[in-house]
Amino acid sequence: MHELPLLISVSVALAYALAGGLIARRLGLPTIVGYLLAGVALGPFTPGYHADEAIIGQLAEFGVILLMFGVGIHFSFRDLWQVRRVAMPGALLQLVAVAGIGYGLGRWWGLSTGGAWVLGIAISVASTVVVMRSLMDHGWTNTPAGRVAIGWLVFEDLLTVAILVLLPVLFGRPDQAGGPLTAVWAVVKAALFVGLMLVVGDRVVPWLLGLVVHTRSRELFVLVALTVAAGTALASSAFFGVSLALGAFVAGVVVSESPFSHQISADLLPFREAFAVVFFVSVGMLVNPMSLVDSWDRVLILSFVIIVLKGLIAGGIVALLPSSARTVLVLTAGRGQIGEFSFIVAQSGLALNLIDQDTHGLILAGAIVSITINPLVVRLVEPAERALRRRPRLWNWLDRHGTPALPPPPRLHDHVVIVGCGRVGRHIAEALGQMDIPRLVVESDPRRLAKLVELRVPVLFGDAGNSEILDHAELDHARALVITLPDDAAVMTVAVTARRRAPSMPIIARASTFDGAKRLRAVGVEEVVRPELEGGLEIVRRTLLDLALPAAEVQKYTELVRREGLDETERPSPERARMLADLLHASTAMELSWVTVPDDSPLAGRSIADSRLRSRTGATIVAIGRGDAITSNPAPEETIQAGDRLAVIGLPGQVGDATRLFGDGGGHGGHGEHGDVGRATGHGDVGRRGDVGRADD
Repeated sequence: MHELPLLISVSVALAYALAGGLIARRLGLPTIVGYLLAGVALGPFTPGYHADEAIIGQLAEFGVILLMFGVGIHFSFRDLWQVRRVAMPGALLQLVAVAGIGYGLGRWWGLSTGGAWVLGIAISVASTVVVMRSLMDHGWTNTPAGRVAIGWLVFEDLLTVAILVLLPVLFGRPDQAGGPLTAVWAVVKAALFVGLMLVVGDRVVPWLLGLVVHTRSRELFVLVALTVAAGTALASSAFFGVSLALGAFVAGVVVSESPFSHQISADLLPFREAFAVVFFVSVGMLVNPMSLVDSWDRVLILSFVIIVLKGLIAGGIVALLPSSARTVLVLTAGRGQIGEFSFIVAQSGLALNLIDQDTHGLILAGAIVSITINPLVVRLVEPAERALRRRPRLWNWLDRHGTPALPPPPRLHDHVVIVGCGRVGRHIAEALGQMDIPRLVVESDPRRLAKLVELRVPVLFGDAGNSEILDHAELDHARALVITLPDDAAVMTVAVTARRRAPSMPIIARASTFDGAKRLRAVGVEEVVRPELEGGLEIVRRTLLDLALPAAEVQKYTELVRREGLDETERPSPERARMLADLLHASTAMELSWVTVPDDSPLAGRSIADSRLRSRTGATIVAIGRGDAITSNPAPEETIQAGDRLAVIGLPGQVGDATRLFGDGGGHGGHGEHGDVGRATGHGDVGRRGDVGRADD
């Protein structure tokens, strides 16, 4: 199988990474630790199988591109601006301070000036993956402390990207150095690339994405996203001399402004995760375990700087800025580790010959140790807060600014999420809009997307079956979720994900089959609608009303059939049979007819009570039609006038006696009109109320 080196290397690398990740999770450690150790096991310095370093290295470059592309898509100047008073000066000061300490260590250990700065910068930045995981696990993401931590990461990522641009310029190989003008020209080219992407790319990329989206091909959409990420990175490196990482990051920022950004992020997530794993494995392959054993003292010193000093420096800086005591504790604990950006910086230093393999392995060892210990440190935040509260003077000083008055994060609240906007979804969206109820439509059809945007209906483009798309729908703050998708499997996927995100949120879902309805009920969907069943019920309802059956009883019967229809019983239940019998009895026992009072009627001008209609015939007047107005359940003192149309209910013989008493010869109503009760708009409404209990004498 030597003719398949790429396939063999990738397969073995993924298998090792899987094993390492599973072991790490079983031990309660971040999976990154497992991936790095898998790389160590695959490297040339350990016994056993050795993966092809060149192949894994090239795949790792693609992993860096996708990783930075994803960072760009999720980059938010708005989030950064809200916490700028703490995050921006804090991140800058902490990076400078820790990088200075790292520089001092590097020089002490005999590194060159450039190598010492690479070491310092690598240990000054934290892992975005690790910090976000800690915030989510402890429920701090949307707290003031969590938002400061995220803003800190955003600004730090921005600083690191700038450093990656300047690193080759400041510390490039001597044979390529060209003095200050070369450095200035490199910065100008990088700025030109960024400006070109933000001005031209901001128009071209969304247009290209929209063009492919309208082909309605999922494969082409994924391909264009990958092409934009990799193509921009390669073009930026070839024509502007900037790093692949910066090119991919800027491409992600441009894509984030398009309405398709959420779907792109969701579609590329599997690729990003898989190639990021390969990147971590490739980093581990460069480590010589024996070299680390020989320099164990350096590993301990570096780990102490990352875990203890770096955390204390971050916490001390935050304590001097306008923040709360909780923010100080969260930043102190969360900053004590390094991760993926540190690896990228180290890889750049290695490529520029600023550091050697041993120093690279030292940085990796510091990452493994700090990432392993960091979850334990973060768990100390709550006990530390309780301990500090027992020292009021210290606590009051740390919390002297209180909780920062940050504006609430821009998010939907108390809205209705509509998944799928066909005819049904559109009607629901229009109705909610008329009632000024906030709504958000999740739609993957580009034609419907354009129409919704034209109608100014809030829309989230993407496949709702992807959990990452639903993350942006704010389901935990929604009033209800309506799923109108025609495919039962897709409806089930959305329902399960939504129920996991928001356990108490009402869900109304469409089901095409009985089995689909049953499964939806099983996962907690309160209201399940089967269009075929509803269509049949409407036919039944109209048929029964046209047969002049009592409207209230018809409604009860259809509700019973609907309930049993969702349970798919083979035969009608005894309750349904009894109710149907009652309907038939009501249709034969009672009759409602409209009687027109002639001008020469002996009862014209008399009140209902004076007419003694009930005592004389047994029938009852339940409504009076006079002109365009209809009065239901008229009072006994209501006067009967010539030309009135009276709704009379009773047994067939009683209704006939009442008709003759009023002097109506039958030409204007009589018994023959009872069928019109269920059809005429005005009169039918009276007949359907079932208000027959009022006495008229």
